[in-house]
Amino acid sequence: MYAIIADSGRQFRVEPGQILDIDYRDASTTDDTLTFDRVLAVGSDTGLRLGSPTVAGASVTAKVLGVEKGDKIYIQKFRRRKNYDRRTGHRQLYTRVRIDSING
Repeated sequence: MYAIIADSGRQFRVEPGQILDIDYRDASTTDDTLTFDRVLAVGSDTGLRLGSPTVAGASVTAKVLGVEKGDKIYIQKFRRRKNYDRRTGHRQLYTRVRIDSING
């Protein structure tokens, strides 16, 4: 069984037991339970149920495992012949969750 959920403007294909990095949530702590109610499709042995835009009564529950940092990206600014050279870095925060169940 799998589901396609929408969260923070992105879509994810999830299955029970899968570990997923979603956008950082400040209020969630370790061992909290998140419920995703924007389920766009649910696939199982019997077939595929598509929503318009969401599947009625379907939800996905997940357990928060912790906060992770993404890969470091570098931002380089440069203007030739102007003695201008700047380099900064950024690491995005993510919330790591484990998909527990798909209802619907």
